[in-house]
Amino acid sequence: MTQIMNSYYSNLIEGHNTKPSDIQRALEGEQIAEEDRPLAEEAAAHVKVQAWIDGLAERGELPVPTSVDFIREVHSRFYSLMPAELRMVEHQGRKMEIVPGAFRGVDQEVTVGRHQPPSSARLDDFMNYFSWRYEGLTRGATGRVLSVACAHHRLNYIHPFLDGNGRVSRLMSHAMCHRAEISSGGLWSISRGLARGLNDRGEYKLRMDATDSPRRGDRDGRGNLSLAALTQFTAWFLAVMLDQIQFTTAVFNLQELNRRYLSLVNDRHPTDARILRIVEHVLEFGSLARGDAQFVLGVSERAARADLSKAVTEGYLKSSTPKGPVRIAFPLRYRERLFPNLFSHEEIEVPHPPAVPST
Repeated sequence: MTQIMNSYYSNLIEGHNTKPSDIQRALEGEQIAEEDRPLAEEAAAHVKVQAWIDGLAERGELPVPTSVDFIREVHSRFYSLMPAELRMVEHQGRKMEIVPGAFRGVDQEVTVGRHQPPSSARLDDFMNYFSWRYEGLTRGATGRVLSVACAHHRLNYIHPFLDGNGRVSRLMSHAMCHRAEISSGGLWSISRGLARGLNDRGEYKLRMDATDSPRRGDRDGRGNLSLAALTQFTAWFLAVMLDQIQFTTAVFNLQELNRRYLSLVNDRHPTDARILRIVEHVLEFGSLARGDAQFVLGVSERAARADLSKAVTEGYLKSSTPKGPVRIAFPLRYRERLFPNLFSHEEIEVPHPPAVPST
């Protein structure tokens, strides 16, 4: 569910509002209304690429996220999964195909708002320097955290791809959080925070634009961009990260989550105490061997199998194999009941967003 949430918010930043249920259908290969299909498949592509990143991190195989090869691979995987109609982009009055993993080519110069990214002829130089610079800056624990914001902006500033730079930068930032060991196993993502901001939903784009500012005198860094602007953006970005960690801590509070889950099951099955009991047991112990269900419920083996089957069919429990132990599941259709404010704006008690320090 959190991967769907991250995809939902990342695409929302791009102005693509896709229903979480449609993203789930696209992931499962189910039929979707034709007018909703392309954006749902786009969002599903994002989920699959994040799942690939999460898998690498879990296995300890995640490469340096700011490396040129990794950034190309993220773009390649994302656009290889995109629907055909979204692999084209309007550029200088004509349709051009987006080649997965390919940097902008000759005569593919772009303008993003008032920002003019480096020319295509200089992209290799810019990206090689980017990769070298952030490999050095991320060798220490503090550097790995602080560099998330800096690399996020600088990759977007370079704008190496004809399209998809924002999504790639957010996936790269997600991978950098894994490397910094602050991702909580992928339970939170920066995309939700960037889409919502601390006080206003338009903050992200305004902050990114401000960080494109040129150097303001001899004491404002050593490059052509303002160090003061990057410092302020980093402070804001880190505050957004902390805000999302605090939100996730609140929404995934086990005691409250268990209470919300059991309340849901009780409301859905007020006369079925056994399904409530089996869900309560799995919430408490994490899993249940199918053969043990009869002892937990105090019924015959046949009745226990029927109860387990009902809990699985309703989406409360799932297992990796048909005969394997069951564990808790989180049905997407009950997402706001189980995780208030994960996708919408219902209230949940969360600490106030941290203030952004002034510079």
